[in-house]
Amino acid sequence: MPDRSGTTRRAAHLELDERTATGLRAALPLVAERTVTAITAEVPAYSGTLTGQMRDKIENAVRIALGTFLQLLERPQGSDPGTPLTPALEAAYALGSGEARSGRSMDALLAAYRVGARVAWREVSATTVRDGLPAGTVAEFAELMFAYIDELSAASVAGHADELASAGRARQRYLERLTQQLLAGEAEEVLRRSAERADWPPPQTLTVVLLPRSNLRAVLPALSPHTLESGEDMPGVDAAEELAVLLVPDMHGGRRRQLVRVLHGHRAVLGPARPWHRVAASYERAARALPLGLRCGDPDAPLDTEQHLARLLLSMDPDALADLRAQVLRPLSSLPPATAHRLAETLRSWLLHQGRRDDVAADLFVHPQTVRYRMAKVRELYGDRLHDPATVLDLTLALAVLPNPTPT
Repeated sequence: MPDRSGTTRRAAHLELDERTATGLRAALPLVAERTVTAITAEVPAYSGTLTGQMRDKIENAVRIALGTFLQLLERPQGSDPGTPLTPALEAAYALGSGEARSGRSMDALLAAYRVGARVAWREVSATTVRDGLPAGTVAEFAELMFAYIDELSAASVAGHADELASAGRARQRYLERLTQQLLAGEAEEVLRRSAERADWPPPQTLTVVLLPRSNLRAVLPALSPHTLESGEDMPGVDAAEELAVLLVPDMHGGRRRQLVRVLHGHRAVLGPARPWHRVAASYERAARALPLGLRCGDPDAPLDTEQHLARLLLSMDPDALADLRAQVLRPLSSLPPATAHRLAETLRSWLLHQGRRDDVAADLFVHPQTVRYRMAKVRELYGDRLHDPATVLDLTLALAVLPNPTPT
């Protein structure tokens, strides 16, 4: 703590006679009692809380603080100026720390100091005036006393701020650990203990959002304050830039649509909403969608995995999909690659549009007669298999995502 010996040095120049000092010391218990009574009555944050042992502790703290001040006045000139004040400042610092741990604001403690200073001076001044101290001495006494209380309150402010900073860092560590446990798919019991330790209220669901870390500042203010953020590198993601993982509470229905609007233009990927303790599944889906480059319509819109479930399903086993495609397209294998690709493309559109020739032509930007010609060639190669439901299913799956033609 900073050295605050100014009051001590000034107090050495103020002389109190023995009778006044003895009277002030005798009045300390009554001053402490009336100070705490006034604080309880006038500061709402302490109303009903300063009772029993707590009241006794606060009264004792007031007696010690005022007693220390009297010690300063009674010390001979030339003695060490810092020693008497240090214990009082340390006690004030500890008081500020304790108030922060109790959840009370510094405003409440400063209000208590103001009330305490007023009541203490009213009681103390009665003794000094009664004992006939000169007006100049009484004024200097008042100035020193209020300066002393300012130093105590400043020490309490420092203790309160340091405690909040320390508690904030500790909670942040707990939140980061909880986030990693959630993404790793830890057991629900483990997650609940970690959530309680981090003072984080579990929602019904969590939705994973992946986005460039450089875009976080623009997005976070619009999200729930209970949103979790991973500060670790993401497992299983090979990205060209550093990405952040957000776990956003209860984003379903209209809230999910609102989230999509918030993420517009920020190159984000949204996983599905999952029960909060199963959010690892949301992360896995978002991470799997990231390298696929899935986009539709507005290029600035976030990639919502809920809009690409079929593509994600087909991407789960790329080797199986490649084998299926090779199998169902074997009748085209003897054709030149460009011709085979055109026929496969036409067959895909024909399956998706249920054989409606004009719709197929519009989809492929060709004339309906071209569609008729190509499908005649396809029927020649496949024969009756185009009427077999199992073959139609295999063709639909295999051609759902058509690869680019092989260059010739």
